[in-house]
Amino acid sequence: MDLKPHASGDFSIAVVQANSSLEDQSQVFTSPSATYVGVYDGHGGPEASRFVNRHLFSYLHKFSKEQGGLSSDVIKRAFHATEEDFIQLVKRSLPVMPKIASVGSCCLVGAISEGELYVANLGDSRAVLGRRGFDAEKNSVVAERLSTDHNVSCEEVRKEVESLHPDDQDVVVYIRGVWRIKGIIQVSRSIGDAYLKKPEFNRDPIFQRYGNLVPLKWPVLTAEPSIVTRSIRPHDLFLIFASDGLWEQLSDQSAVEIVFKNPRAGIAKRLVRAALQEAAKKREMRYRDIQKIEKGIRRYFHDDITVIVIYLDHQKESFHSKGTLGSITAPVDIFSFNSNDAEENQVIEAF
Repeated sequence: MDLKPHASGDFSIAVVQANSSLEDQSQVFTSPSATYVGVYDGHGGPEASRFVNRHLFSYLHKFSKEQGGLSSDVIKRAFHATEEDFIQLVKRSLPVMPKIASVGSCCLVGAISEGELYVANLGDSRAVLGRRGFDAEKNSVVAERLSTDHNVSCEEVRKEVESLHPDDQDVVVYIRGVWRIKGIIQVSRSIGDAYLKKPEFNRDPIFQRYGNLVPLKWPVLTAEPSIVTRSIRPHDLFLIFASDGLWEQLSDQSAVEIVFKNPRAGIAKRLVRAALQEAAKKREMRYRDIQKIEKGIRRYFHDDITVIVIYLDHQKESFHSKGTLGSITAPVDIFSFNSNDAEENQVIEAF
């Protein structure tokens, strides 16, 4: 989607699919007074990211209404409620779909309300601010990372996980050039991944037949989000919310420079294209050749990529006067263009 208005500017979305089933899900909700952004990067299957896409925003609205406005506590409660609901779904579904206990999703949420910006995340999707440089930098753009990557490839995150499990020497291990929790997963926080949070799943005979058994005394993953709150300032230009498929190919600074130097319309698509060009270059391929690769096989070349760019226009008034609500949800599957309109309508009705 090239460009649409929100309460304080414009926004653009682009998604490219690499997995057989699109594991990235995303959404933007707009109203005259607020803008909500969600990027959910699933792993092990699309079930968790689709679940978050259907439920998280409804909880954000419910709790903000109960508490008289948006806050860090409201966001934390919405994350916890979504996690609890998904774990309950896993318990009910286990007899017919045991693999659902090993499905999870990173979760990145941004919210702009009353001049305040909230960024909350689990996992390694990332929010990056593009702001105007100061003094000697004033004609340039500077990248400022707002989210925390919960990925054990970061030494700080590895130490955090190890400190929480001092009796488990193998809680984080280095396998085939990559650090992983229990040799399985790189992210330390997520929605789902029930078998790494609830030891009882590994004792369940149904799940034992499915495999992937990990003897646990304590949870090795958490659904506790990192939350950053800051006032939007005059030099803040735009925000980039994206799954790690983008950041595996582009640095924060490279991404903000692309947005800064190019027209707004189609800017999210331009970022996706730049990431695919980098992925092609690494394999000594041409961009148009990587475009021809079928989903599933394409995952060997790059990950699913979701990008949402939110422009911050400090004098924007035209959208406020419209007084309209809007909800944009990326397709469930890019190749079939299967977008669930009923789910979008549920979000609008909830708000």
